[in-house]
Parts: sequence; structure tokens; C-alpha cells
Amino acid sequence: MSITQPAPLRLSVGRHTFDALAAGPADGELVLLLHGFPEFADCWSAELTALAAAGYHAVAVDQRGYSPDARPADIADYTVEQLVADALGFADALDAPRFHLVAHDWGGLVAWALASAHPERLHSLAVLSTPHPEALYEALNNDSDQSERSRYVHEFRLPGHVAEQSLLADDAARLRSLYRSALPEEQAEANVRRFTEPGALTGGLNWYRATNEELRIPAGEITVRTLFVWGTEDLALGRDAADLTAKHISAPYRFVALDGATHWLPEANAEQIVPLLLAHLAG
Repeated sequence: MSITQPAPLRLSVGRHTFDALAAGPADGELVLLLHGFPEFADCWSAELTALAAAGYHAVAVDQRGYSPDARPADIADYTVEQLVADALGFADALDAPRFHLVAHDWGGLVAWALASAHPERLHSLAVLSTPHPEALYEALNNDSDQSERSRYVHEFRLPGHVAEQSLLADDAARLRSLYRSALPEEQAEANVRRFTEPGALTGGLNWYRATNEELRIPAGEITVRTLFVWGTEDLALGRDAADLTAKHISAPYRFVALDGATHWLPEANAEQIVPLLLAHLAG
């Protein structure tokens, strides 16, 4: 049966159960979509519908910390290695030995790591906004612009739930400000509402806290066909790291800089992202 509109799905991986959205024929090639912070699987709603219409089995997952039944308390449970294992587990649960991987923001860091460690599992890789981790690390250490852009990460890593208190103070005014003018108000409010659930915001922030002090994510050379899309008005991720990404890819590679686009590519730029994705997946 083919479902073109995203429908709820539950995936069991290890001791956790994840909420997901799925669309398209179950026997279509799997396209697994990974969200970033502060987002959920529904950031991919437009892409899911378009991928389903093109015959793909498109699945976006509320990842570790975001799904209520996959929200461990320990920071040590949020390392990139475990997030990669989750993503592979999603594909296994969907009976997909190989799949297309599409990711944004933090999901992109997980995707780069997965692609470098497990290229045999992927048909293709597409990452929105987030440069290759080694390119980001190089920019952080050699480019004062990127270092300034990433200052918020150090705040998110402070102990004592400082970031949660700041983001949720005054009726989540600061959290709301992250979405301002980028997301439709209804979607922004839905995100805020979900992040006020017990442990949800901490779960998302624990991805930052489980990284090392250097903010260096383990990822090596990429040997699968890759699309990387970056917005020229991205406040968090600058041009240097975007340009440096090519150094780490030894497969067919396309880099697209969307002029005037911000960080919120899946939601705000779906009309541009969808044709890029469909052309990339078709190879």
C-alpha cells in the first residue's frame, strides 16, 4: 500500500521505541531522513510527501532524546556512535540493507559519520546545512567567523541545565526566537510545546553535551555519492566550512549554495530542496 501523506510509525531499536513519520510504498527504496536541533521529524513533511509521490519509501524519525520512549537520562547515551547505531537500526527495522540518507543540522553530523563508517549501507547521502565534521573542525580552529558562530554550543554544554532554563524562561521566549520568521507560527508553536514535555529539551541538548571539548565529531572520507546544500544566510554555519567539505569526499559530489537561504532549509526552502533531492536520488 502506498501512502503519499506522512503517517505515524513506531520503530523499535534496542531498548528504545522511536516515533516516526512514513510515506510512500513500503517496497520503494528507503529514504531515511534525520532532523536537527531544535526540530522534529515533521520538519521533513514537504519532503516526505514529494519523495512518496516519486515512489520512495520515505521515513523521518524523532531521534534519541526527541521520542518520549527513547529518552535516556545519561549524557553518555548520546554519543555520535550511538546516534549512528540508531540510524542503522531504523533501516534494519524497515528491512533495508541499503538506503538513501538525507539529514539536516545535527542529523547531518550523524549522517557524515555514518557514511564514512558504513558506506556499504548507503545508496547516496544528502546533507543540508551541516558541513563535513572535519571541515567544521578546521574552520573552528582557523576561522574566527566560525568560532564566533559556534559560541552558543559552549552555552548548551554548561552543566546545571543552564541552557534549558534560558531557552524556556519567559514562556520559552528565547526558544521561540530561534524560529522567528523562519517557520510558520503553527509549526514553531508545535515545536515549543513538544520541547516543554519532561526531558525533551534536555534530550536534544544532550547531543551537544556528549561531544568532546574540541567539538570534533569522528568522520572520515566519504566514498558515497553526495549532495550538500548550504544557505548563504545560515547564522550557525559559515562559508569556509561549507567550501572545505569537498576535501573530504572522493565520490561524485554536488555542492549547492542557496542564495539568501537561512539554516532552516527543510521547512523554509522545501520548494528548492525537493527537486535537488529527487535529482540526486535518481543518480
